[in-house]
Amino acid sequence: MSAEQQVGPEAEPVRTVAVPGAVLAVSGPSSDSAGLPPALFVHGLGGSGDNWTELMAALADRVRGEALDLPGFGHSAPPSDGNLSVSGHVRAVIGYLEASGRGPVHLFGNSLGGAVAVRLAALRPDLVRTLTLISPALPELPPQPSAWPTGLLAVPGVPTLLRRGPVGRRSPEEATEGFLDLVYGDLAAVPAERRERAVNEYRRRLGVPHAMQAMVGSARGIVSAYTERGDQALWRQAEQVKAPVLLVYGLKDKLVSYRSARRACAAFADARLLVLPESGHVAMMEHPAQVARAVRELLAEV
Repeated sequence: MSAEQQVGPEAEPVRTVAVPGAVLAVSGPSSDSAGLPPALFVHGLGGSGDNWTELMAALADRVRGEALDLPGFGHSAPPSDGNLSVSGHVRAVIGYLEASGRGPVHLFGNSLGGAVAVRLAALRPDLVRTLTLISPALPELPPQPSAWPTGLLAVPGVPTLLRRGPVGRRSPEEATEGFLDLVYGDLAAVPAERRERAVNEYRRRLGVPHAMQAMVGSARGIVSAYTERGDQALWRQAEQVKAPVLLVYGLKDKLVSYRSARRACAAFADARLLVLPESGHVAMMEHPAQVARAVRELLAEV
């Protein structure tokens, strides 16, 4: 079941698709991409499908790409059962792929979306053709000091303290600047149009009742996934992935350390690595041309 809606006065319409336990907002593909292999793009914590706009445009002649908003993020409703764990998000993405019949897809994931993509590829290899992981949120102990504030969202009471303190009194422009500085390698390099979109999205999310719940619940989900053992451990699941994998890391990433790249290359059975010295946590937004070039090389192999 799907319907189209306008997400803003000047926004392109997105589809809303009902899947088991959630209603997801999905954008793309363009009508001229018919016949191309399908691809699905999954964003990170606090993001949305819009995070993939530049990379999807750079790959529009190679894949029929769609970007979805995870439950509770972007324009997607929160899950009906409140499950914002990594497995809960995996369930929603699998539900969409099954409902749309688009699998197997070239699957892309950034940060939280990377963890979701790894678990999905391990559990449902029939749905994944290739895997592109940009700064995936795989367990890293100890985490970088600059990543601690994000992890603290998972601690009961901390989000309330943040809302009541100086952080909660920042203007939308100030809050957006802080977030962009966290995820970009070079804040000064953020295009004005991208900055404006980020501010507008922050303002919109301030009026969404479940926005903070989605952030806190998903942050707790990541922390919980980091502590899982046995077959549910993310690194163990990475070892089970048989699809070809492209790993993308930025040397200026403040949330996922480049030191994880070595372990990731060893964990995945068929991995290749792209390192971007000037990139932070969102290489697909900072350096879409370089990421697209590496993706094209991966697609040429398979």
